[in-house]
Amino acid sequence: MSSRMARMALTSYRWAGVAIYPLVGAYLTYRAAKGKEDRTRRAERFGFASAARPQGPLIWFHAASVGETNAVVPLIREMRRRDINVVLTTGTTTSAKVAQARLGAETVHQYVPLDLKPAVGRFLDYWQPDVAIIAESEIWPMTIMELGNRHIPQVLVNARMSDRSFTRWRSRLSLAEALFENLALVIAQSDVDAERFRDLGALPVTVSGNLKVDNDMPAHDPAQLDSYKRQIGTRKTWAAISTFEGEEMAAATVHRALKERDGVLTIIVPRHPERSDDLEKALTEKGLKVARRTRNDPLTPETDIFLGDTIGEMGLYLRMTEVAFVGRSLFAEGGQNPLEPAMLGCAVLSGGHVQNFRDTYQKLARNGSARMVRDVEMLAKAVHYLLANDAARQTMINAGLETVQEMRGALTATIKGLEPYINPLTVKARLQPRAAAQG
Repeated sequence: MSSRMARMALTSYRWAGVAIYPLVGAYLTYRAAKGKEDRTRRAERFGFASAARPQGPLIWFHAASVGETNAVVPLIREMRRRDINVVLTTGTTTSAKVAQARLGAETVHQYVPLDLKPAVGRFLDYWQPDVAIIAESEIWPMTIMELGNRHIPQVLVNARMSDRSFTRWRSRLSLAEALFENLALVIAQSDVDAERFRDLGALPVTVSGNLKVDNDMPAHDPAQLDSYKRQIGTRKTWAAISTFEGEEMAAATVHRALKERDGVLTIIVPRHPERSDDLEKALTEKGLKVARRTRNDPLTPETDIFLGDTIGEMGLYLRMTEVAFVGRSLFAEGGQNPLEPAMLGCAVLSGGHVQNFRDTYQKLARNGSARMVRDVEMLAKAVHYLLANDAARQTMINAGLETVQEMRGALTATIKGLEPYINPLTVKARLQPRAAAQG
């Protein structure tokens, strides 16, 4: 595709968005019926604000889902420490709840506008951000073009480029270059990610490491944790976290294989808690007794599965065990972030489909803190081995803690990269109150 054709394609995309804009309402209604949209705040998806814009400099942060939201929390807190206002957009109801739980009134939260010219334009007209900071891998053509047209610096932080995305963009190189030339800066997670962004036309590109390593430890309720530990008693536990379809049933199969030998309690934390009703039914049909966190069910000696069907309590679930399988890796592809279990003292197990977190898994596996399994049978053997061998389990835990410590520093590197964009806003924010007082 030539440069001229790429720009024609982007122009066509722009006007196609204008054409379908009146029809999008029905689509959002359908998503709301599925629990994927907040029907009470649907107008935000069309760019209509539901909160007042704070006075003074403002940065627009966008984090698509839970992982990205957690990753940018320390960055947002640094901006607020500098008296810079923040509007944070997310794309899922789950991430909105995480934003509220972790940031509260520190920021204004809105749902991200649809990538259509009327919605994006209305959003930018109202919020007038000085800088846009986008987390990880969110590439929305209309949003990028609108920010570029308004000369608003846009920065990708904690940026990553999956194998699939790179292949897709590489096949449309002129289109990628026409978009990525609008980026003021890309701060990538790894050298591989950085090289991919450069190949697609982004400049400048730096490497920070993974912001999730520098994040706060996932919170938990100490009293609740103590209560659960008393209920568990001497039973062995393991967790299957961030699971996708099929992996919960795999965890159930592992549980049945280990139940008689190890007297094990299995903790399952689905990536999408709204699936929990269906999961409970499926697990019960397998003859398993299920306790759910949302019901505050007690963990009795007869409980087989503890279903962690809440949002923002991963710290609680991981502190209940020392062995964690990380999902979206056995059947689904891409993987999920293994850093939280490593940070909280768990030996990490995973399937082999971890393309989105390859660099992180390589570092953990190289140091002996993560093991990959091919199938359910191998997962059952790995869980049994770790539960039965305290020394082997502790060796993996210690290796994980050491690896995480070695990986720290991404927050400092990211802030350093952002300084040309945020330092002027810091000065402006701190001078404004004085100017007002003098007036």
